[in-house]
Amino acid sequence: MVAIIQSKNLNLLGGTKSILEAALNGDEDLSKVLGVLISENWTEFGRGPFQWALDKFLSDENEQNWLTYFPIHRVDNKLIGSGGYKGKPSKDGVVEIGYEIAPAYRNRGLATEFSKALIDYAFQNNEVQSVIAHTLAFENPSTSVLKKCGFVKVEEIEDTEDGQIWKWELKK
Repeated sequence: MVAIIQSKNLNLLGGTKSILEAALNGDEDLSKVLGVLISENWTEFGRGPFQWALDKFLSDENEQNWLTYFPIHRVDNKLIGSGGYKGKPSKDGVVEIGYEIAPAYRNRGLATEFSKALIDYAFQNNEVQSVIAHTLAFENPSTSVLKKCGFVKVEEIEDTEDGQIWKWELKK
């Protein structure tokens, strides 16, 4: 069953096996499976995260609602990004979020709306005690989104792939 998280302007559709496979096959397949238009440059993360989510989903179906979400702009009936969680809550009650919005839909508050919807959904789960996120280690649109959502920068980390990054946290 497809999980749907709703916010003012967005329907966030949870990635099922068929949706994730369609995302890997390309925009035409994804458009057909979702029944929506696809925004140009809707993903800058590439297809790798969808393969990762599909592999994780196939190894444990309990992960389904804790993986990828596809934000559909309701008025335009258009996919405008991707994001979600990096898995179900840890033993310590932590989930990590990530998000991206297509360039044509930026600077409208939609990344903040998307993030708040993910946070609200997470905090409805009794296991979740905090939500974390990571950004590059400089002020940027993503750090602004996290600040608007109430996150606090808690740590600077040296990442093997991205170099210096900042860890952000929002407690329940």
